[in-house]
Amino acid sequence: MTTDMRVADDLNRALHGLFAADERAYLLGEDVLDPYGGAFTITRGLSTAYPERVLTTPISEGAIAGAAAGLALAGNTAVAEMMFGDFVTLAFDQIVNFAAKSVSMYGERLPLRLIVRCPTGGNRGYGPTHSQSLQKHFIGVPDLALFEISPLHPSATVLRVMRDLAQPCMLFEDKVLYTRPVRHGGRIDDVFRVETTGPAPGTAVVSADTGPPDCVLIAPGGLVERALEAMRTLLFTDDVACRLVVPAQLYPPAIEPLVEQAAAARSVCVLEDSTAGGTWGAHLAHEIHRAAWGRLRRPVRLVHAADRVVPAAPHLERAVLVQAADIRRAVLEEINA
Repeated sequence: MTTDMRVADDLNRALHGLFAADERAYLLGEDVLDPYGGAFTITRGLSTAYPERVLTTPISEGAIAGAAAGLALAGNTAVAEMMFGDFVTLAFDQIVNFAAKSVSMYGERLPLRLIVRCPTGGNRGYGPTHSQSLQKHFIGVPDLALFEISPLHPSATVLRVMRDLAQPCMLFEDKVLYTRPVRHGGRIDDVFRVETTGPAPGTAVVSADTGPPDCVLIAPGGLVERALEAMRTLLFTDDVACRLVVPAQLYPPAIEPLVEQAAAARSVCVLEDSTAGGTWGAHLAHEIHRAAWGRLRRPVRLVHAADRVVPAAPHLERAVLVQAADIRRAVLEEINA
C-alpha cells in the first residue's frame, strides 16, 4: 500500500538496520557524515550512531571503491556511495578488475560483501554528466550483481539479499524516486494493486482488476512512476490494460517469472532509461524470445532513452528520457500493429 514514507526514508532506515545487524558493516563516501548525510541525505544519522564505521573520503571514486573492496575482501561488509552514479566510471577498474575478480581468482571462492550505491537517472535538470543511467556498462561481468531500488520493494530486503550474496553488488537508485512514497504490497490506489512473487527480493507485479493484460511492461524501479502514469492513461483513455513487472535484481535476471508474465499478453515492452545498445532491456528481450517465442504473439519491443546526452533544460531533458507519453505511444503501436 502507499504510505507517507518516502523511498529515501526507506533506504535510510534500511542502512541503519544493516549497521545494527552487522557489526562489521562500513560505509565510505564523499560528505556522508552528519549533518550533511550525503548529497541526497540517504546516510543521515549513520555517522552519529556508528562514528567509527562511517568514513568520509576524498573526492576519488576509484579510491572509495578500492578501499571498500579491500574492506570486504578482509571479511567486512562494505557500502561504497558514489555521490552521483555517473562518477562510477572512475571506479570501473576497481569494481570490474578487482572486486568482481577477487571472488574467484584466488583458487577458491571467497566471500566479498561489497555494495556500490549509485544515485542515477535524470528528470532533475542536472545536465549531461549528472543524469545518466549507466547500468548497461556493468551487465555481463562475472560475479557482479546489479540491483535497482523501487517504490515496490522494501529497501531492507534488497540490502539483505545483496549482503547475503557475498559478492560485489551494485545498487542503482533513481534520484527522482527519493521523494516518492513507498508502495509495498496490497493496493496502490483504487485502480492498481501490487504483489511480489518469487524468492526475495522478488519480482513486483502491478495490475488492475481487468483480467488478462493487453500488454506487459517490464521495467526497472526507476521507471515505476512513469509506467503507472502511462498505464492509467491507457486504461481510461484507450481501453488498454497493462501489467507492470519490476524485478529488484536486474542482473543476473530471474528469467522464468518474466517469461511467465510476458506469455500472458499479446505484446511486451521493456522500458529503460539507458540509451540503446548492449542494454539490460536487450538482454531480457533475447532471453524472453529464446524461452517463450512460441507463446508470444509479437516480438518484444524496447523503449529506451534517445541517443543523446541528457540536456539540463527541462523541456529538452524530457524529450531525451523516457516519459509516460513515450510508454503509452509504444504500447499503442504494439497492440495496433
